[in-house]
Amino acid sequence: MGMEVMCFDLEGVFVPEIWINVADHTGIDDLRLTTRDVPDYDQLMRHRLSILDREGLTIDDIQSVIATLSPMPGARDFLDWARSQFQVVILSDTFYEFAAPLMDHLGHPALFAHNLTIDENRRIVGYALRMPDQKRAAVEAFRSLNFSVFACGDSYNDTAMLLAADRGFLFRPPATVIEEFPQLPVTSTYDDLRSSLIAASSRDIH
Repeated sequence: MGMEVMCFDLEGVFVPEIWINVADHTGIDDLRLTTRDVPDYDQLMRHRLSILDREGLTIDDIQSVIATLSPMPGARDFLDWARSQFQVVILSDTFYEFAAPLMDHLGHPALFAHNLTIDENRRIVGYALRMPDQKRAAVEAFRSLNFSVFACGDSYNDTAMLLAADRGFLFRPPATVIEEFPQLPVTSTYDDLRSSLIAASSRDIH
């Protein structure tokens, strides 16, 4: 069991996209862009921070939206199955300040994420990446430790991770990602993903 690591993205795989829900709750359509739309993460985050500053939104406003979110139907059951079969790590380009409440719903899997910079007025004024391209780097580090690594994500910022893994799977990706990365197999349900992982594993799992 210990020789295979399964790395998952968080948003779009297990939970809804946080920023889309913030856009829905606030009516600020400019916040609807995600890594499914913009490949350059720094460009995307600078865009988001400028909007938060313009609109006067604080970390509390964002967290109040996150408190309304639940995992996608079937996500917890699938994740529990994956954790029974693999060493599981969530590799996400979200922030610990956003993801913490969602981890309660998912049974607190291991999470690698980033941190926000918050001022004395609770404004989000910046962010600190744990390291550049952390998803790919984590996969490569696990492989250097002699693990076989499978990975699953849905967005542009997952593709380096998926390509670095022994086997990478897209999960409900946008058409643009499918078109640009035809070498990556596409799964659309948790049952599909489970079957793909069972087939990919060198062990007798079920």
